[in-house]
Amino acid sequence: MDLDHTRLEAMTPEPLLTRDYETRPSLVYERLRQRHGPVAPVDLLGVPAWLVLGYREALQVLQDDAGWPKGLENWRARSEGRVPADWPLGPSLEVNHVLIQGGPGYKPLRTAWDAALKPFQDPRHPQAKRLKSAVTAYADELITLVGQAGGTGLADLSAQFSRPLPLMVASHLLGFPGSQGDDALMDMWRVLDAGPDAEPALERLLATLAELAAVKLETPGDDFPSHLLAAHPELSLDELARELFMLLGMTSDHVGILISNTVVEVISGESSVRASLSAGMVRETMNRVVMRKPPLVNFVPRFAARDTPLGNYTVRAGDPVWVSSAAAHADPLFAKHVAPSTTVSTRAHLSWGAGPRQCPARELASTVAAVGVGRLFERFSHLDLALPVDQLPWRSSPFMRGLRSLPVRYELASVPERPPAQDPAAEPAETVLPDPSARQRSSLWRYLTGLIRTGR
Repeated sequence: MDLDHTRLEAMTPEPLLTRDYETRPSLVYERLRQRHGPVAPVDLLGVPAWLVLGYREALQVLQDDAGWPKGLENWRARSEGRVPADWPLGPSLEVNHVLIQGGPGYKPLRTAWDAALKPFQDPRHPQAKRLKSAVTAYADELITLVGQAGGTGLADLSAQFSRPLPLMVASHLLGFPGSQGDDALMDMWRVLDAGPDAEPALERLLATLAELAAVKLETPGDDFPSHLLAAHPELSLDELARELFMLLGMTSDHVGILISNTVVEVISGESSVRASLSAGMVRETMNRVVMRKPPLVNFVPRFAARDTPLGNYTVRAGDPVWVSSAAAHADPLFAKHVAPSTTVSTRAHLSWGAGPRQCPARELASTVAAVGVGRLFERFSHLDLALPVDQLPWRSSPFMRGLRSLPVRYELASVPERPPAQDPAAEPAETVLPDPSARQRSSLWRYLTGLIRTGR
């Protein structure tokens, strides 16, 4: 097929973020694929962009960081003043952290991220063992709180487990003392939900993280901010606060959605799915889930370094290109090679990206989600959806897709099961839970307790 050389700004692309996209994004992707092929022009809230739908084309972009760099400085329309100042997606892209950044500053920053995360991601390190113990303890604490409503009942596992768990773990990683970070966690929720109080919540959150960064600069600890500063001493307090914001926001939302989606897959899936989970194949189940319902559906934009053929079009230098992992996973050229009935999944999915900018925290996120899902199905003897699968409420954004709520009927196991015994040669786990009085004073705990009192 001859390439279409029409410039993006001369097109009239259809809006992507419609009601159809909110309810059935797969149909929107398929309609775009049928009309345009593996790359389609779309309108993102008034700004035109290219959306990559094909798996092969997605890899082509993700694996070529020189040909398709990140960094808003590469966006021609923005440099020419054609991106509205009040564009709704602007604030989330203007926070220049490791996920967004391009140019010469990215490589030393990414190297520092890899070094700072390694102790918490490499299972041979004592920090990784302590972190896994912390995840287990936080999961048990949340499940016990749910159980205060009774041994059987109704719960919203999204609000009462999937969303708070990764935030609590992130607070542990950031080194917030006790429950001091709980107000920050609540503000992170407000930012992610993009409601009317999101802007003041973001200001408070960045101020809190800047204060935390100043403490870590003065008194380093065995936590992520201290390790990041040690690996990249040139970071200013403002720059460090932005990196902490990225870790808190991206990890919490991604992991929370992954936990909820995996729970739905297990509860509503075939017996083979439940059997694989019982056999300890939690990560295989998670891989199957992200193939069909990746939490991060569209990656942050990249930009063509030069005029480049992609799909059936010529993408001009400086055009924004958004890779859709959700659409790429549904590409018939890829999906036909994935057997839906097998309990063994493919790891060729793009949920963590691909190439040199693959997510630096993918092992950390996978561990938190796997431990959380595992404890749920160990502590609850029965879980059942309180709504039909096709009636579960979804929330979509240009980047993420997850459940607004996950209503379940539950039955707690009569005797809480203990996690597997620690390796006797391992360092003993530190106490990770704050004292009960601190918990009772925290805004997060008051919120979670309120969900039980109101029967939500």
